[in-house]
Amino acid sequence: MRIANLNGRAALVADGRAIDIAEASDGTFPSDPADLFDRWDELMAWAGDQNPVTDAASESYAATDLGAPSPRPSQVFGIGLNYADHAAEAGLESPDTPLVFTKFASSVAGPDTDVTLPADTVDWEAELVVVIGRGGRNIAAEDAAAHIAGYTAGQDLSERTLQWAGGTPQFSAGKSYEGFAPIGPVLVTVDELADPENLRLTTTIHGPDGAVTTVQDGRTDQLIFSIPALIAWLSAIVELRPGDLIFTGTPPGVGAAMEPKRFLRDGERLITEIEGIGTIEQRFHARE
Repeated sequence: MRIANLNGRAALVADGRAIDIAEASDGTFPSDPADLFDRWDELMAWAGDQNPVTDAASESYAATDLGAPSPRPSQVFGIGLNYADHAAEAGLESPDTPLVFTKFASSVAGPDTDVTLPADTVDWEAELVVVIGRGGRNIAAEDAAAHIAGYTAGQDLSERTLQWAGGTPQFSAGKSYEGFAPIGPVLVTVDELADPENLRLTTTIHGPDGAVTTVQDGRTDQLIFSIPALIAWLSAIVELRPGDLIFTGTPPGVGAAMEPKRFLRDGERLITEIEGIGTIEQRFHARE
């Protein structure tokens, strides 16, 4: 099933139709999308009998009505160099263990947003994002699927100058400006995707002149560390919590690795699509 943040309220969606979860459940479940994750197992049991397409109470909605499906995660993890071909384009060796940074939670945004460019070296990184449903510590890889609420599409936007400033990398700072962690358009539950580690990811830049450039086109079957392995590794260190986000890494095609380098500019639109999940769009504007 597909769960959305629709104008700040939790909804089940399908084929352009939506059911308000709080109203349809007579208040059994909260209206705030962030509060759903604490009752994820109950929600899944109830939602299996709902159908937004045929329900008389369902309503149509627009893409611009959608917000971040997990709007207030307590933790946002990023995994660096998790595609071998991305590591190669960066001139770096593939890591032996996951390379982890954080994007501060205030950078989380919805799937259809306007972003102010803080500098002239803002880069893109399309990523499959895991949303945690059931938290815990020391989760075994073979048990990881039971802890996943679902998947969504994300962009790990990065201000490269700040990211590498000062001699010691400032990954978390450079990746946490306002709007730098857009996710969506919806959360797709585990049962909807036959194989989340074999999905196509694409990123295209649409210029103000109408020119369209495909900059990323990869598949999640190239992940170095699988999703279960990431959950096991992270939970051996920290407590994963319901609603947490794991940005699982990006395929090749980022602007910093191009010759000449290319970064996002005023008036451009960034379209990110993940097979089976959907599309997100960011519009970029120069800082005044």
